[in-house]
Amino acid sequence: MTDTSVEEVVGADGEQPRSVRVVLLALMIAMMLAMLDNMIIGTAMPTIVGELGGLEHLAWVVTAYTLATAASTPLWGKIGDMYGRKGSFMASIVIFLAGSALSGMAQDMGQLIGFRAVQGLGAGGLMVGVMAIIGDLIPPRERGKYQGMMAGVMALAMIGGPLVGGTITDHWGWRWSFYINLPLGAVALVAVSAVLHLPKKRSEARIDYLGAVLLTVGITAVVLVTTWGGTEYAWSSARIMELSGIGVAALVGFVFWQTKAAEPVVPLHIFRSRNFTLMSLIGFVTGFVMFGATLFLPLYQQAVQGASATNSGLLLLPMLGAMLVTSMVAGRVTTHTGRYKIFPVAGGVLMTVGLYLLSLMDTDTSRFTSGVYMAVVGLGMGCLMQITMLVAQNSVEMKDMGVASSSTTLFRTLGSSFGVAIMGALFNHRVQDVMAQKAGALGTKVTEQSAQLDAASLAKLPEAARVAYQDAVSAGTHGAFLLGAVVAVAALVAAVFVTEVPLKGAGPKAADTPADGDGDGGDGDGGYDDTATATAGVTAAAAPKEPVTGAV
Repeated sequence: MTDTSVEEVVGADGEQPRSVRVVLLALMIAMMLAMLDNMIIGTAMPTIVGELGGLEHLAWVVTAYTLATAASTPLWGKIGDMYGRKGSFMASIVIFLAGSALSGMAQDMGQLIGFRAVQGLGAGGLMVGVMAIIGDLIPPRERGKYQGMMAGVMALAMIGGPLVGGTITDHWGWRWSFYINLPLGAVALVAVSAVLHLPKKRSEARIDYLGAVLLTVGITAVVLVTTWGGTEYAWSSARIMELSGIGVAALVGFVFWQTKAAEPVVPLHIFRSRNFTLMSLIGFVTGFVMFGATLFLPLYQQAVQGASATNSGLLLLPMLGAMLVTSMVAGRVTTHTGRYKIFPVAGGVLMTVGLYLLSLMDTDTSRFTSGVYMAVVGLGMGCLMQITMLVAQNSVEMKDMGVASSSTTLFRTLGSSFGVAIMGALFNHRVQDVMAQKAGALGTKVTEQSAQLDAASLAKLPEAARVAYQDAVSAGTHGAFLLGAVVAVAALVAAVFVTEVPLKGAGPKAADTPADGDGDGGDGDGGYDDTATATAGVTAAAAPKEPVTGAV
């Protein structure tokens, strides 16, 4: 099997051949599976608990998946760099599908939690593999529009997940929330196996097992602290303090060991690139804001604006729709012009302003007004979502494409964990305070278990307590979104300091120009050469006329 040249991968006219489109479709399906799973399961959980029991362990169905995904993400990136992207990606699909099948067959809550962890292990490889393979196949100049498409897939998963989950559970049963992954995953697996042809690589170095263990322990401790703190355990409790100590010790040990390891899991030299470090920070902030917003906006819409659970998901359309459209536009503009700095800067401004506007919402805010505010936030996130991945990949050498993709994904995942935890703690504290002030002992009793009431519980409250709760939720969301706006300023500051290194590759006017002769700055993009994509064959074709470099 021979590899195609960059002209065959990109096309002299900038168009992608059919085989590349097939691979990209498979990658979109894989990304959809990884993003959609938690969204679908959320609406199926009441039915699952009704059949399997184990209500006290309900949170672990989501936590096990999140933990396994976060912990495995850096490892998948490194394995792909060392042993080849195609094999590691296909392995992650197989593991994800096995976890899906086993989850659908679970007979009790313990089994479901364990099988969800298996699913999460595969999901970590899906997300990293998608971005790294795009990095292998597509030159940076062309990459923006395809990563914008992936951001669109993520937005669609957030919009459609609850609706799909509810429909499947109502008509087919909750087990099909997992089984539905099998045919979709099989299509992706067959397409990748048949059409994607990347050079095989075998590293003589051994996997850094000690580094992998230290990183896994550190990430697990951090995620558990952010998940349990303020809910399962008080922030000052011995359990949270122990986990915090373990997490800090493991991560400090990990950083130290990475300076000694022969083949480190996360090579620290990638952080010498200012752009890469700034993109990691922006990704963390984007995850912090995005998942916090998608958690607390439905709470506000249900408690204050009277929306049903289903409608509250649909009412997020202004934010998610704006994010989808802007991601795709930003990608195409970047591809056409080769310029990208404007998007992180504009994204930081829009996200900060939008979150501040959301913090102004009260019990009298209309759905139209809140929708406009959400759209502003969505525009900001759309400018940031995949541009961060594009710039991060453009800042490293081809041999580090996997760890760059996985590190950026990991920072976004950790940001989401911190966002949900910190914004949630602020929200809960504010709601309980206001309820105690406005409804006295009844208010304290209502929220002593949780500051987040479902629709059924809210309907049972006396009128005075319900009005007090609406005021309390408004106060809670004010505090949460104001905090989000403050955190978003960090993304704006980071974006200002980004250095716009020209993106190399076959842009609209550069397809026929020699590498290093197109005025794009030689190899100043972190070592990516135009001929690098010649190693990323997608179909059997004649061997390229010139030697290829940058094999992955």
